[in-house]
Amino acid sequence: MATTELTKENFDRTVSENPFVLIDFWAGWCRPCLQFAPVYEKASEANPDLVFAKVDTEAQQELAAAFQITSIPTLMIVRDQVAIFAQPGALPEAALTDLIGQARALDMDEVRAKIAESAPAPGADGTPGTPEA
Repeated sequence: MATTELTKENFDRTVSENPFVLIDFWAGWCRPCLQFAPVYEKASEANPDLVFAKVDTEAQQELAAAFQITSIPTLMIVRDQVAIFAQPGALPEAALTDLIGQARALDMDEVRAKIAESAPAPGADGTPGTPEA
């Protein structure tokens, strides 16, 4: 499967309409990005049920800034609209395969529960909460 080019216009739709999206933030001048590209493409062919997307950080500077991308390549995995992984650096093929397997194995209900637990309670950040009756 070919990779999908993400832009600020199609990013939200792509992530909301697909339960599992891998995103490669890259640039044409970046040698590690160019070395990672065939590894990423091969993984996309081996996992046709997943969406493999690319963000050209030169063409999509607003999108890169929104995700605070300061080093490329950066790989991000979004499952059920939750970013579950983001790390700079080109991964070797075996590491990418292992990472995809780990991401597939995650219990997303458990992930959402942990996110909810770590969210500050109303009023915990100094803003008034709803008083108990």
